[in-house]
Amino acid sequence: MNLKKSIKIFLSVLSIFIAIILVYVSYVFFSYGRIADNKPVEITQKAKMNQATTNKEYKITTFNIGYGSYTPDYTFFMDGGKQSKAVSEASVVKNISGVINTTKKINPDFALFQEVDEQATRSRGVDEVTQINQQFSDYSSVFATNYDSAFLMYPVLDPIGKSKSGILTLSNHEIETSIRYSLPIETNFNKFFDLDRAFTVSKIPVENGKYLMLYNVHLSAYIKDQKIQKEQVHKLFDHMENEYKKGNYVVGGGDFNHDLLDSSTKTFKNDTTEEYTWLQPFPKEELPKNLQVATLSETKRPVPSVRNLDKPYTKGESFVALIDGFIVSDNVENVGGKVIDAEFENSDHNPVEMKFKLKP
Repeated sequence: MNLKKSIKIFLSVLSIFIAIILVYVSYVFFSYGRIADNKPVEITQKAKMNQATTNKEYKITTFNIGYGSYTPDYTFFMDGGKQSKAVSEASVVKNISGVINTTKKINPDFALFQEVDEQATRSRGVDEVTQINQQFSDYSSVFATNYDSAFLMYPVLDPIGKSKSGILTLSNHEIETSIRYSLPIETNFNKFFDLDRAFTVSKIPVENGKYLMLYNVHLSAYIKDQKIQKEQVHKLFDHMENEYKKGNYVVGGGDFNHDLLDSSTKTFKNDTTEEYTWLQPFPKEELPKNLQVATLSETKRPVPSVRNLDKPYTKGESFVALIDGFIVSDNVENVGGKVIDAEFENSDHNPVEMKFKLKP
């Protein structure tokens, strides 16, 4: 084969390769679209109780379930680990079953879940929304999508694929309405890899004519633009403040992706020789005066709510933090709260519970 023919073949192969890349980039670009803001969410109404009451103790949990993929030995490529998808379909089903069993043991009146996949390559196609809802037959539920991506060829050798995921709220009281609110996200190329961030607000009637406004929140983790981070929290804060001013009760829970302690590194004695830039302090000082982060009542033996996924989990050695919890208005009494030490058995997060009362 002469040189001229070899060059021709090389250029032909290169042209085909470039064409494939351009077609794929166009597919990702043109398939991208944000979900509309201020969008009503469909309610599956199964709860038997229709009104909450004042001076009654309620229990709420928040649990980022990591789309059922994270066993204790799992590592994730975006955290410095290796894997991008669940090991198997059976592993996902098992992890979601573990999440369900843990939640049932807590027996909450209200349960908030984040990173719940409805249909995704990364979780081997398991419909986690249905799996959870089927096991809580006396709870009303709302599911809002916050991630509906094209097939992402990243990482190249083991692509994370196409994902439809969101936040799921369960309530053993009837939900009158539920609205999904979009949060600001980066508008550069990073938007294709971050979630279409959102929070939901579920409106539950209270016997005194007011409403319990139940927020399910999942803020950005890998965002680099601090201006966008600030815009996210302030949209949430402003909405909560407005509902409080209407006379309603505000209880917001979820994965805030900010350090809810003064310093998780000091509390959990993390290794300071390694740098983890994703853990930023939660801006408590910017909360409206009638809102506060709910403090934990059990602090003698601090339990983290999240682990970093750069390495398999080793208790006392892995980088851990507290980023999951609750925000409440001052007409809500925080009776007590704690992180449930589930040893990260079925997720890279542990669930957090809080007991509360609505003041008269």
